[in-house]
This record gives sequence, C-alpha cells and structure tokens, in this order.
Amino acid sequence: MPTILNRFLVNLAPLIALSAVLAGCSPAGEMPAPPPPEVGVITLTPQSQTLTSELPGRTRAWMVAEIRPQVGGIVKQRLFTEGAEVKAGDALYQLDPATYQAAYAEARANAAKAEATLVSARLKAKRYAELAKIDAVSQQDNEDAQASLKTAEADVKSAQASVDSARINLAYTRIDAPISGRIETSTVTPGALVTASQETALTTVQQIDPLYVDVTQSSAEVLRLKRELAEGKLKSAGKDEARITLLLEDGSPYAHEGRLQFAGATVSESTGSVTLRAVVPNPDGLLLPGMYVRAVLEEAVDDQALLVPQRAVTRSASGAASVLLVVDGKVEQRLVTLGRSVGNDWWVTGGLAAGDQVIVEGGQKARVGTSVRSVALEQPAGASDSLATRSAN
Repeated sequence: MPTILNRFLVNLAPLIALSAVLAGCSPAGEMPAPPPPEVGVITLTPQSQTLTSELPGRTRAWMVAEIRPQVGGIVKQRLFTEGAEVKAGDALYQLDPATYQAAYAEARANAAKAEATLVSARLKAKRYAELAKIDAVSQQDNEDAQASLKTAEADVKSAQASVDSARINLAYTRIDAPISGRIETSTVTPGALVTASQETALTTVQQIDPLYVDVTQSSAEVLRLKRELAEGKLKSAGKDEARITLLLEDGSPYAHEGRLQFAGATVSESTGSVTLRAVVPNPDGLLLPGMYVRAVLEEAVDDQALLVPQRAVTRSASGAASVLLVVDGKVEQRLVTLGRSVGNDWWVTGGLAAGDQVIVEGGQKARVGTSVRSVALEQPAGASDSLATRSAN
C-alpha cells in the first residue's frame, strides 16, 4: 500500500509544478492575447505606362464597283474566278454580240451611203455655183444645190454618230472590270438574260489595299484628340492625321500601322458622335470589309505611374474609392483617385505615393487602427511598360 501511494505522489508532482508555472505567467482568470492578424501587402513603385485610347470601328473597302450591264442580252461566258484578284480592264462577262454586230454593220453601211450622197451633192453644188455666175442656171436652182450639200453633210455626221453608238454598244457586250481588286461571287450564270442598268449587280469588285477604317467617337473626345495632336502629344502622321495601330476581333494586334484622319468630320445631330476615317495598309488581305476592329492611339508615356490591384480597392455607397494601407504596423484607410484600368490594376492618380504599402490580401481580418503583421507579396512580372487604355464607347 505505501508503494502505490508513493507512485501516485511521484506522478502528481510534475502536474503541480506545471500548474504553478502557468499561474505565474498570466493574471488569474485572463487568457493570453492573440497575435496580430497577418495581411499581404505590395509596396508601390513607379512604373512606365503608355497612355492609349481605343476607338471602335468597322473596315470599309478603299473602292467599290458594282458591275451592271450597259446593254441587254444573253450571258455567254463568265470570264473570272469568284473571289480572285482582278485588274482594271480584265474581261468579266461576255454577252451575245450577234444583234449588236448586225446593228454596227448596218450603221456603217448607212454611213457609206451618206458619204456617197455627199460626194454627189458637193460636185453638183460646185457646178451650179459656177453656172450661176454666168446666169446659166437660175438663182433658185443654185440655192437648192447648196442646201442639198449642207443636208448631205449633216446626213454624214448623223450616220457617223450612229456608227459610233453601234460600236459602243457592241463593245459593251464585253463587260470589263473598272477597277483592280477582289471580285465577289456572281449573281448570274451563262444563259441568263440581263438588261441595261438593271437594279441587281452581276458582281462586285472591291479594292482592299489600302483599306478604310471608320471609327465613331463623341464630339468632345474628338476635340480632345485634335487638341493633343496639335500639342504634339499624339504621334502625328501628317497634317490632321495621327498614327494608329489596330486590334482585331480576336484581340490580336494588326501588324501594319495606319493613319487616323481628323479633317472633314461631321457631328451627328441625333447622337452627337463623329465618324472619323483611318487609312490602313492591307498588303496581305487579312482585313476584309465589314470587320469590327479597335483603333489604338498612343497618346503619351508616364514614367512615374502607380498601379494598384483592383481587388485592393473598395468603394463606398457614394462611389468614393479607398484602399487600406499599413503605416507603422497599423491599418490606415485612405481615399484615392483612380484613372484608367491597366489589366487587373487601377492607375492611381491621387492619394498614394511611391513606397506606400497597400493591403491586397487579408484586409477583411484587419480593422482601421489595429496592429497587423504585413507579408510582402510578389507583383506580377511584366507589369511595367504596359499600356493604359482609355476605352471609347
């Protein structure tokens, strides 16, 4: 029995000692204070940013020619490949020329007949003029001969005009391309009957190198762009022109630089918007008429831009933007002025300075004025030298 009691006392002694230590470390009835919450922060550093504006637009062909027949007839041949490139003067269609060849031959015959009549009238008029001088013929006969000569001369001119008209109509049976460019699908096939100046075009030829891009912008924005162009902030490509690059529908950049023209713009009274026209080279035929693109203007470069992740910015009910900072180990809230968006960041134009530590993660665990333990977060690579875009809708 004493042995069991001794073992119990030996095991109880460490527990008593541990209780004494714990009792001496904290006041009676109080729990130890929790450690300060941990927040992820980034330190703001100036970055180089390029200011740009994006203008929405649609591509338009440089020149468009709708092919219509100028004489009626049956289509004998289609002389082009749909979708191919054609040159000005290339034959596109051949109409049946038989009736026009006959009309041309008849007009030439009539012209020859008129020429023969003119020769006879000219000789008679000359002879009667000589006889009238010696009173061998009456004055009336001489005047009739001279009038017949003038009538014969007019008949020759009329006959020659008919020859020219018949020759032109015969030439119109071959329908040529008026401009160089890409030809569309044909609306008729051989054997179809067409009429002169019909409403439906046989096909269309579009010249797409270079190409127009029509962009729409508010009149206030156009005034700003023209002012920046005059001040040298926009990259100039000539008088009343600015250099632009294009973004295609899939977001990829277009390889060739264009020129945005500001001259001759008219403001729509109903919408207050202005349509500006850009000229863009299209040597590879990548751009097609009707495509949606965005014209990007480079405005200026700011080497001291400050970027803050968008998730670090909160807005009040009134719309005021603010961020949480770590200042001397405590949380501080500060109102900021936001500029443009740059990817997933905001370009901050007021309220912050280089070196400020902005809370990006864990802000919901920290209250303003409380102490926190900050942990530096890595900023995404490639953040510098990026583009800040002003979207124009």
